[in-house]
Amino acid sequence: MDGGILETAERYRQLLEELREHNYRYHNLDAAIIDDNTYDALYRELVEIEQAHPELVDPESLTRRVGAPPVSAFAPVTHREPMFGLDNATTLEELDSWNERLVGHLGRDPGGYSCELKIDGLAVSLTYENGQLTQAATRGDGAVGEDITANARTIRSVPMVLRGQAPTVMEVRGEIYLPVSEFEALNARQAEAGAAPYINPRNTAAGSVRQKDPSMTASRNLAVWIYQLGYVEGGPRLASHTEQMAWLSELGLRVNPANATVGTIDEVKAYIASATEHRHVHDYETDGIVVKADLLSDQAEVGFTARSPRWAIAYKLPPEEKNTILKSIEINVGRTGAVTPYAVMEPVFVGGVTVTNATLHNEGEVHRKDVRPGDTVVVRRAGDVIPEVVGPVLDLRPKGLRRWNMPKNCPFCGNPIVLPDGEAKAKCTGGFACGSRLREYLYHFGSRGAMDIEGLGYKTVDALVAADLIRDPSDIYNLTIDDLLELEGWATISATKLVESIERSKKQTLGRLVFGLGIDHVGATVARLLAEHFRSIEAIAGATTDEIAEIDGIGPEIASSVHSWFADKDNAALIDRLAAAGVTLALPEPAAPTLPQTLEGLTFVITGTLDGFTRDSAKSAVVERGGKVTGSVSARTSALIAGENAGSKLAKAESLGVTVLDAEAFERLLARGPDGLV
Repeated sequence: MDGGILETAERYRQLLEELREHNYRYHNLDAAIIDDNTYDALYRELVEIEQAHPELVDPESLTRRVGAPPVSAFAPVTHREPMFGLDNATTLEELDSWNERLVGHLGRDPGGYSCELKIDGLAVSLTYENGQLTQAATRGDGAVGEDITANARTIRSVPMVLRGQAPTVMEVRGEIYLPVSEFEALNARQAEAGAAPYINPRNTAAGSVRQKDPSMTASRNLAVWIYQLGYVEGGPRLASHTEQMAWLSELGLRVNPANATVGTIDEVKAYIASATEHRHVHDYETDGIVVKADLLSDQAEVGFTARSPRWAIAYKLPPEEKNTILKSIEINVGRTGAVTPYAVMEPVFVGGVTVTNATLHNEGEVHRKDVRPGDTVVVRRAGDVIPEVVGPVLDLRPKGLRRWNMPKNCPFCGNPIVLPDGEAKAKCTGGFACGSRLREYLYHFGSRGAMDIEGLGYKTVDALVAADLIRDPSDIYNLTIDDLLELEGWATISATKLVESIERSKKQTLGRLVFGLGIDHVGATVARLLAEHFRSIEAIAGATTDEIAEIDGIGPEIASSVHSWFADKDNAALIDRLAAAGVTLALPEPAAPTLPQTLEGLTFVITGTLDGFTRDSAKSAVVERGGKVTGSVSARTSALIAGENAGSKLAKAESLGVTVLDAEAFERLLARGPDGLV
């Protein structure tokens, strides 16, 4: 390489470093030290060098943010650690209840709280290897998301290269959002073009991230805030969430400066009051405050439920409210047969969207609120997301309005509607003979989180049911191309695609199938837990309620619901038909164990902070040796593995006489088996 090229290469390297530093100062510190014109001049110089010397182009150059080819589909990505959702609190009393549970688990007050503004956007996982961005994924169902790497690279506040000494592998979580100013500018451009405006920044951000052409994503000027470290190899040993966020900020990741760490629950409430008062001063929409136990040892001690961490909660900000006319109350029959009344209203713009329908939950809720067709009602978006009828404006009620009552018979199938003992929700007794239930069930069965049958949306389901081609999910697997070609609007290409997608769905994972069965209280996470624990539909169907409830993250109510579903003869017949159609009903046989199965037949519970282990690595160490790990201590527990700061589980183990192992004894157990404890 001659001297001129060497000089150009050095200048190119300097430009990359300088522009990355300016990007960091602008997006992360809000402290730019050069004006836009100077930045643009440096960027143009970088582009000119790359055009003249393509051999010098760094794969992580800022110019590479846009330019990836459009994609036809978003590939699935399995998260290294699950991306859990959060439980919600809508009142300070509910926040206190969460804190009482947290203190109860710990046996003391937590070592501080982290308070963060909850950004109204789209959750994202970013993976860096040796400091370089290698993958971005949506949250998806929490276990599996979609690969959006090409689109995430177009977001300027997502660094493609980290600063300083980066870990070997690191996965962080954040929220992609559309700044309010960019949303307003985008709608101004829509108006100039005579196009329909976008409804709200959150939905627009989500749609922008899932554009198949990355250049379209780039045009939306999205941004990101990072709020969690999900996984790391080779990072420093840190004691708190606050320390983790400071470290991520040093690496060049964008952490919200509005976050705060406080010592008491009263200080948490003061933060909430301030955030509520100043809700609209930011250039981004917020719909709540996330409160976390700050110490990582506290988080490890209290752990997770099947759906959410016990150490965090989302306090939802008070929603906006508007008045409108309640035209009628209709009912819908869902996939489980549950009958839900809903309000049909005069359109009203509230919380950033136009609302015409809102759930009323159940008949008891309708009577409690005393809303009647013809009322002027107060409507709000709960958490700025779900439309909700708050109640009537009684001073505006016309005379003679009659109270609404649940119909005695289902309007879709004519079968009786009943209210099971001890339940709030009425149910249609028509089973799959009810067109509304069948429609919702089939749509759920084929949805993205379940069997993922592309093309089996509501419109297709309606056409297939109307043609009497499907009466339950097993009939989906009998459909042929010729059947579809008999329907209006279908051609060979579309029919072939649907039939091929149906065939592929036969090999979906057991967890997706269990979720698709539509069992009460069984979401995607619980379905995956059932699949991983029992490994086959036959084993789940044969399990007792107690055996199901022993799974870490599954409680008695869910266990009872699962057991009842499989005990129903109609559901058992459906499983038989799915098996006959060739649907996979079991996980593959596990690979032969690589470690001696010294813990086979033994059941353990893990609590506290174990030196040298995370909660997941300790669980894996037990499972790899043939043992089982459950979430609650009982007389059947072989031993409680208790680290530092063990809480209520330790007290229960001692009261039941269950063996308690400290970290040293756990190491001996893993090395020598139970004999090593003697």
